[in-house]
Amino acid sequence: MHDDSPKPTIARIWRGRTRREMADAYEPHLRETGITPLMEKALGVQNFREDRADESEFVTISYWESVEAMARFTGGDPTEIHHLPRDAEFLIELPKEVQILRILTSHGQTGQ
Repeated sequence: MHDDSPKPTIARIWRGRTRREMADAYEPHLRETGITPLMEKALGVQNFREDRADESEFVTISYWESVEAMARFTGGDPTEIHHLPRDAEFLIELPKEVQILRILTSHGQTGQ
């Protein structure tokens, strides 16, 4: 059986940091206003959180068929940051860029 579904060739990585005491409040905000809409368009999405002594870092990786598919989602340049409505309130600094990587090798399951 041949699988004709689109395959990810691009990973888009966003990173943001909050003060540690803001992380529990930011997590559902990020999920509801950032991750959920992304899940409707991207081929796959992963969201990570690392708690440190004074800050928490959130990392979101979305997987795309092409840069053009990303551009359709972002409405323009996929490298531009589209801040969430309350990011300025939660984040230590507003991210200035995202990282876009071409996927060379992928193996196994990465999602749930």
